[in-house]
Amino acid sequence: MHPVKEKVSNVASSAQEHAKIYKAKVEENAEKATARTKEEKEIAEERRKAKEAEAKMELHQDKAEQLHGKHTHMMSGHHDTTYGHHTQHMSFTDTIPQPQVQRSLPATTYPAAGHTPGSKYM
Repeated sequence: MHPVKEKVSNVASSAQEHAKIYKAKVEENAEKATARTKEEKEIAEERRKAKEAEAKMELHQDKAEQLHGKHTHMMSGHHDTTYGHHTQHMSFTDTIPQPQVQRSLPATTYPAAGHTPGSKYM
């Protein structure tokens, strides 16, 4: 569920950024329409660029805050790694000790299968 929440939050932040950029472009066109000199038109364009940069900066800040919140939540020990699956959480005292079984490997002779070391390139 957490990835979905993060995705929705990112989409909302991105939509806000695009709305601010669109608004800046509309304002630029209005300023250019009322501008009388070339310098006033250039100033309007610079304002638009500044507003776009500010919108992008806010988007990155929002994403950084969301990421920081996610990491803070995970570091506090309250994260759920099952992502929506209903599982029973067991503590270490609930686990059943498994018996120790010692296994021995069969004795092998060297070289195995008739291969001798160094005979590859002879």
